[in-house]
Amino acid sequence: MSEPITALGKDLIGLEPLTREQILSILDTAEPFKEISERRIKKVPVLRGKTIVNLFFEASTRTRVSFEFAEKRLSADTVNISSSGSSVVKGETLVDTARNLEAMRIDMVVIRHGASGAARFLAERIPSNVVNAGDGSHEHPTQALLDMLTIRDHLGDLEGLKVCIVGDVLHSRVARSNIYGLLKMGAEVGVCGPPTLVPRGFAELGCTVFTRVEDAIQWADALNVLRLQLERMQGGYVPSLREYNRIWGVSSERLERAPKDILILHPGPMNRGVEIDSDVADGPHSVILNQVTNGVAVRMAVLYLLAGGRPETAEAAKGGAGS
Repeated sequence: MSEPITALGKDLIGLEPLTREQILSILDTAEPFKEISERRIKKVPVLRGKTIVNLFFEASTRTRVSFEFAEKRLSADTVNISSSGSSVVKGETLVDTARNLEAMRIDMVVIRHGASGAARFLAERIPSNVVNAGDGSHEHPTQALLDMLTIRDHLGDLEGLKVCIVGDVLHSRVARSNIYGLLKMGAEVGVCGPPTLVPRGFAELGCTVFTRVEDAIQWADALNVLRLQLERMQGGYVPSLREYNRIWGVSSERLERAPKDILILHPGPMNRGVEIDSDVADGPHSVILNQVTNGVAVRMAVLYLLAGGRPETAEAAKGGAGS
């Protein structure tokens, strides 16, 4: 089987290797697909006949369900596999699992895995398209794309905007994908958190580093707030959750001192009262639920482009005219 060549290449592993034009093509393709989710019948035949396997080796709600919605709204046949329900628990390797799926003539694999590099490892060994739904602390490209689409919806062109990523940057694949994507789109990127969770390498990527959330709020047009990934922490990165909230938590009291209204994003799941207070998460400047809605459109766009669709034909495709 020959590898299909598309506007994105064969796979979407991360945003680091993509060009500005490729990122823009995904965002622009997602725009017309938003309308499909508002219809009474939320389905177009763009991927009819395609089989997509969702291979999730880590717990997920938003990403897994969002991909499944995207696949079904494009009329693909979907299969959902988790590690607990697969032969991985019997010792089967990731590649053997994928090759057995390939033998059943699948077209795409959406994979989430706890090991950084797992998506690329798989993509190099099977001819099907591979989409990275989060690999370890490496990248989570579709989350960053939906974040950028949401910011663009509310603030316009990303060029020149100041976006600060606040929280557990060290363990965050979302942070890395956002940094790569935003910088390529011409935005200025800041990172903010305790020194234990914001290592020096992020400054070398081109980010402005803040150790005080108050300074980040004074600087930013948008805050993308990250949760503490306690499941990835083996040591004492912060004194306590209460202390973290007191020093670095995003609260309405802190936002009231900002020189302008700031857009508030969060990739979820949220630890309310830790990295973000409820009145901020549910407040007038929060676009957290818009992110969830945009996630379906972005993932539809990625699947459509990997299947050979073109950005310029997305408007026709959403009407069922073909891909």
